[in-house]
Amino acid sequence: MAEVRKRADAGKSRNGPAGAAGGRRERGTCGDGETRRSRRAPMAELLTELTIPYTPRYPGIHDTLESRRFVVLVAHRRFGKTVLVINHLLKSALLCGRERGSFAYVGPLRNQAKVVAWDYLKHYSAVIPGRVVNESELCVSVPSNGGGSRIRIFGADNPDALRGLYFDGVVLDEVAQMKRDVWEEVVQPALADRGGWAVFIGTPKGVNLFSELYEQAARFQAEGRDDWAAMRFPVTETSALPPEEVERLRAEQSGTVFRQEMLCDFTASTDDTLISLDEVTAAMNGGGRAGTDADTRGLPLIMGVDVARFGSDASAIFCRRGLQGLPPVVFRGLDNMDLADRVAAAIAEQRPDAVFIDAGQGQGVIDRLRHMGHRVTEVPFGGRALHDTRFANRRAEMWYAVREWLRAGGRLVKSEALLAELTAPTYSFDAAGRIRLEPKDEIRDRLKRSTDLADALALTFAAPVGVTAPPPKRAKSHYDPLAW
Repeated sequence: MAEVRKRADAGKSRNGPAGAAGGRRERGTCGDGETRRSRRAPMAELLTELTIPYTPRYPGIHDTLESRRFVVLVAHRRFGKTVLVINHLLKSALLCGRERGSFAYVGPLRNQAKVVAWDYLKHYSAVIPGRVVNESELCVSVPSNGGGSRIRIFGADNPDALRGLYFDGVVLDEVAQMKRDVWEEVVQPALADRGGWAVFIGTPKGVNLFSELYEQAARFQAEGRDDWAAMRFPVTETSALPPEEVERLRAEQSGTVFRQEMLCDFTASTDDTLISLDEVTAAMNGGGRAGTDADTRGLPLIMGVDVARFGSDASAIFCRRGLQGLPPVVFRGLDNMDLADRVAAAIAEQRPDAVFIDAGQGQGVIDRLRHMGHRVTEVPFGGRALHDTRFANRRAEMWYAVREWLRAGGRLVKSEALLAELTAPTYSFDAAGRIRLEPKDEIRDRLKRSTDLADALALTFAAPVGVTAPPPKRAKSHYDPLAW
């Protein structure tokens, strides 16, 4: 049972356990007028301990919701998202120390939001002394540390109903079905003056505002920002549904629907995505059999270095040995000379058999490393492919090799940023029938960032590499690094 505790010496309610108002609406509580604080006692005077009839399935999620200002939560159908966020709204409203606390649940349509969330809000708030329900305005008012808070239900189909209001916290449910301006032009400004928080929840539905917010949150989280968090819960990683029901859905739903609705794959409805979410997720959950020293012994260690193109981009070093990808290293705000020193240090530590560096922005890094005596190879992403009858350029060839490596059982460390980047590019065919990848600038415009980590991994497939010294006995593996 969820508990909201107050200080031990708090007094009892002046109006009895149910409050003087009972079930009647207090004038001004849910409307646009000012709340009449004389009609409502502070929460600390109403109770010492309050137990809400809610048991979190995943308590760790609430820890994240309470510690980050902006959280993007992607979860499969029947995960329990609505119940989770309704209880988060209730707790936040009760503990709000600001005068006239204001919170909102926003669904794609008001009628839909009423059906999905309104009954839950009334049910879980029923145990709160002094609660007031306004059916016509879909509003629940509760006592709080600041004298009183209200939680209202809105629909994104009428954004004008949200304009001019302020909020201490907002939940946006099924964001994939909302217009961009609901968040950017209406809700986000309404949070600014009170420093309010926002939670974005839903199930993927292609590439849209929701997928962009998720990728943005993953990027900010990877950069070490403590105000954003990205969370994803496919059905394979929860216990919300019985295993036999999951298998039934897998068998009876189309592959696209199951990947989108149950595996939380933003690219499931996109047939031209080069690398699928399933392939990357499998690699981050163990991949194939190359997970021990014995599986990689005797194979060359290859280093890829992607150099930042713009000030907001990152430079990345990615090392790979056979089917094992090592944890990438990311640098921000370094000039070419500083980055060259960091790469030189990594070369000295890792002793790779080959180092491939993006020639587009890395010429200064390449020159510096060569001057220091290191053997590095520049790779022009737009240059001619080694297999030029199959691929339009070197970049398409390297990314295709990444896909084949993943399918062969490649292993990666878990990283939401890397997952988002690897599953971002689409592909097509040129007039000669060769595979070409979506241009980097178009991906950047769509994702609002560059695929730095994924490009560094792709560089480890720039050319076949042998070991620089006689290797020990080579491990048996189904993966042939030269086969692609």
